[in-house]
Amino acid sequence: MATTFTNTATLSYNGETVQSNVAVGAIEGVLNVSKNTAAQEYHTGDRITYVVSIVNNSDAAVTGLTVTDDLGTYLFNTAPVQPLSYVEGSVQYYSGGILQPAPAASTASGLVFSDITVPANDSAILVYEAEVNEYASPETGGVIENTVTVNGTGVCDVTATENVAAANGALLSVMKSVTPVPVAENGVLTYVFQMQNNGNTAVEAADNAVISDTFMPVLSDLHVTLDGAALTQGTDYTYDEATGVFSTANGVLAIPAAVFTQDAATGVWDVQPGTATLTVTGTVGTVCDLNAS
Repeated sequence: MATTFTNTATLSYNGETVQSNVAVGAIEGVLNVSKNTAAQEYHTGDRITYVVSIVNNSDAAVTGLTVTDDLGTYLFNTAPVQPLSYVEGSVQYYSGGILQPAPAASTASGLVFSDITVPANDSAILVYEAEVNEYASPETGGVIENTVTVNGTGVCDVTATENVAAANGALLSVMKSVTPVPVAENGVLTYVFQMQNNGNTAVEAADNAVISDTFMPVLSDLHVTLDGAALTQGTDYTYDEATGVFSTANGVLAIPAAVFTQDAATGVWDVQPGTATLTVTGTVGTVCDLNAS
């Protein structure tokens, strides 16, 4: 980006002075830098690809540059923590559009790439990955503010920042278990669906979350509970004893948002997922019935 300057001259004669017009000029820095990512949001554990582009506006190559990425560093209890971790070996380095050997990389203090060259009136590009770690806020409004600085001999430092926000929404998983194993013929079988929400938004009735399954062997005399409360067939769920097809009704499932706490000493974020448990109990037939199906 060019820096403008102004200048005014004074003409003196016979005790009089006359001011000239204001002349406006501009000095363009040798280097410009930009930093971008296609990522619009993050979850803990995501990998984010960053692209750093360095443009040389001069007629001579600029060599020996250092590129420093702060990996989103922020202060916690006066100590710096980094919500991003560099993915070792992920960097690709292009100079003048030509792929170069990977530059030396240090992670002792942020992420530092050394000995970068930008050809005259051309550009150099660094592409690399960073993983979102436990120091990144998963809460609504959380953001990773990531800044890169380019410096070298005879040029001014240039910086660029790219922000990525924490993802808003539910982040669901479900674990299904069966007991007892084995079950006796004509015995009682129980399926447990343990649902977890690691996101910062609760699943509510309007979200129409549904658990569906096809029980094989087919169960009879079904009894269904959600977090211990009995559900009613035809209202809260549907079940076909001929086919074993089961489904909860729209709006029945509700799964709280996760609870996030940041350790007061270390700054590490802890996630306690919101949970809901669906339990389905029924009677199985005989081994002959299963083989026949």
